[in-house]
Amino acid sequence: MSTTSPFDLTGKTAVVTGARRGIGMAMAVSLAEAGADIIGVSANLEAEGSVIEQRITSLGRKFTPMRADFADRAAVHGLAADLAEAGPIDILVNNGGTIARTPAAQHPDDMWDQVIEVNLSSQFILSREVGQQMLERGSGKIIFTASLLSFQGGINVPGYTASKSGIAGLTKALANEWAPRGVNVNAIAPGYIATDNTQALQDDPVRERGILERIPAARWGRSEDLAGATVFLASGASDYVHGVVLPVDGGWLGR
Repeated sequence: MSTTSPFDLTGKTAVVTGARRGIGMAMAVSLAEAGADIIGVSANLEAEGSVIEQRITSLGRKFTPMRADFADRAAVHGLAADLAEAGPIDILVNNGGTIARTPAAQHPDDMWDQVIEVNLSSQFILSREVGQQMLERGSGKIIFTASLLSFQGGINVPGYTASKSGIAGLTKALANEWAPRGVNVNAIAPGYIATDNTQALQDDPVRERGILERIPAARWGRSEDLAGATVFLASGASDYVHGVVLPVDGGWLGR
């Protein structure tokens, strides 16, 4: 009987986009705790000495920083080329994203375009390029960060909602094609997590109270609440899980 944990990621290399802070940092740390080396990607990630680097290396894992502006299509292709040179990628966590809050009637084209480019188009391109290598090897794990707004409409964030609804569909589309070839594609849908992206909601006493009253767990989520789902979907424990959008939301969607 094997004594190896199905959640053990020793010897694996994971790419985590948006790794400099918040949910991305928590995801990267959780993967490192499970044994993976980390390639962290962010538009403003320091070349050395970053907080995420310190946290990963303190766990005895290797950390490689890379920069990419996901609003720049050429930069995303450049990142894909750099990752191809970095060696086999076992796990790709597509977490990098942005949000823009303006009522739909005043939502400008440039705001819409940027959110769709960062949250959806760049995610597809990176998954396609890294996924080709996974398909050649017959193994790999791709995890998207979806959202509660993959299921709901939200308020004042039409571009974000459209992009995250697109991520849910993309997760299923890639899983349908790639599951037979050994590549798992799934997504995590965080609930209301206390990060910079939700600061405007946290600062609005009416919205904040309404949100908190609806969460059965009776608290805002923490970035670390995403750790277990991330390791599960990145590990052998999820080998028969394909095309799932897994909510980690304190029970919000079940309310």
